[in-house]
Amino acid sequence: MKRSSRAYRRAISGPGLVLAALVVFAAAAGPPQSPSRKPLWHADHGDGTYRNPVLFADYSDPDAIRAGDDFYLTSSSFNCAPGLPILHSKDLVNWRIIGHVFQQQSPREVFCKPQHGNGVWAPALRYHNGEFFVVYGDPDYGIYAARAKNPAGPWSPPHLMRAGKGLIDPCPFWDDDGKAYLVHAWARSRAGINSVLTMHRMEPDASRLLDDGVAVFDGRANHPTIEGPKLYKRSGYYYIFAPAGGVTSGWQTVLRAKNILGPYEDRIVMDQGKTAINGPHQGAWVELASGEHWFIHFQDRGAYGRVTHLQPMKWVNDWPVIGEDPDGDGKGQPVLAFTKPSVGGTPAPAAPATSDEFSAALGLQWQWHANFEDSWFSLTARRGWLRLAAVPVPAEAKSLWGVPNLLLQKFPAPEFTVTARLDAGRLAEGEKSGLLIMGMDYSYVAVERSEGRTILRRMDVKDAPSGAAEAQQGESLAVAREVYLRVQVREGAVCSFSYGSDGVKFTEIGAAFQARAGRWIGAKVGLFALAPRGPASSPKARGHADYDWFRVE
Repeated sequence: MKRSSRAYRRAISGPGLVLAALVVFAAAAGPPQSPSRKPLWHADHGDGTYRNPVLFADYSDPDAIRAGDDFYLTSSSFNCAPGLPILHSKDLVNWRIIGHVFQQQSPREVFCKPQHGNGVWAPALRYHNGEFFVVYGDPDYGIYAARAKNPAGPWSPPHLMRAGKGLIDPCPFWDDDGKAYLVHAWARSRAGINSVLTMHRMEPDASRLLDDGVAVFDGRANHPTIEGPKLYKRSGYYYIFAPAGGVTSGWQTVLRAKNILGPYEDRIVMDQGKTAINGPHQGAWVELASGEHWFIHFQDRGAYGRVTHLQPMKWVNDWPVIGEDPDGDGKGQPVLAFTKPSVGGTPAPAAPATSDEFSAALGLQWQWHANFEDSWFSLTARRGWLRLAAVPVPAEAKSLWGVPNLLLQKFPAPEFTVTARLDAGRLAEGEKSGLLIMGMDYSYVAVERSEGRTILRRMDVKDAPSGAAEAQQGESLAVAREVYLRVQVREGAVCSFSYGSDGVKFTEIGAAFQARAGRWIGAKVGLFALAPRGPASSPKARGHADYDWFRVE
């Protein structure tokens, strides 16, 4: 294993190098301005209040917990690796990525190819008896569990605690008497049913389920597509928080019962109301040491993905009311701004990392579109640079949709600009590398070696899953081996690509591109390096591309 790969894995799973991945270093070359340390999206107003969303990024299906004075959050990662990000906060408003549960998704050989929309669905994060647990459903394989003493890692390899098709959105629960349970939903696409929640007895160590389960709630009549259950206990009641109605226009349902197996009463405790926050959906109840109650949920924002909101929560007659309730009917609506949680102290404004100077280890914000190979990248071959090997396009890939070695990260704000400094001097004939916006449609600007020349091209694809052909935008341009690539994302996820020779002056190339979400994930931005199409067993890539830095501002 290369030293760069070891560093990458330590940064993903070990607490010791987490800060190295978050620090922004000054560049040795490039435009005179230094990278900004400010988060692109400022949720914390700095005056004791915050605005929503607290995370303007695609942290889909968030689950969050408090452990002592710290808060942790995880989210769905689907086909991307490393997977199951772990975020940390001191106040539920300012968050940083501290690690991932796994680097390679199981079964490894299956996820070596992009499996768009498959993989990790709606995980649950819990802290029990001094250990952290993450449990998630893979709709094709079953329910997995992993555990760790330190949420930054290392985590145990996810083990399959129950095999089966369509078992999704599991949540474990440990009762006061020491017995353990797990509730989950169903995916109609695999199991033929949905809108039903099933409860199982579970080994207390989360190693396996002990029975075939009991259906504890049927939402088909009043709560269609009920899913994402999270199980809690308070004042003698068992509560299941579970969204229903669909991610774009649904609502937040809460069930309660005196017996964990039911029967459960149901109530809608939050919907869109008179706000612009569509389908407030799926999340976590967090109780503070101060006695305050808060709820984290997502909102589907199309190309931006499922962004994370934080709502105040109160209890009225043993029912939660989430957000604000102007008419007092017990059904809340989301707030756009509010007083921050009472945690003591004033944590500094923070957000997940975006820019990367490639100085020590790959930042924790990066994910590949499939399980990665050590040979795809290096941070030691040229110190201070990221080297991307030009990997042959898989023979079966119809477009970049089928290419695994795409190094990408989430959109971090409504508007932002990405600039990357590329040295393409070691690309071989027919190889290319560039800056990419990836989703169901995609677009990129890339440098290619063609007939002995270094050519800049801008390419678009509509409906990438269908294998539609790439269409060139603008002319092919001869450029020097070193070039600056840029994409500006404006409100509505409208993207304009440009290039330059000095990092100061840029020239647009091609028409504006409308970004589009991927399958269950938002659009992403990042880098790639490719060689001409070949079989999966193709020899090591002949050339490579070097990136000095990747800056988001």
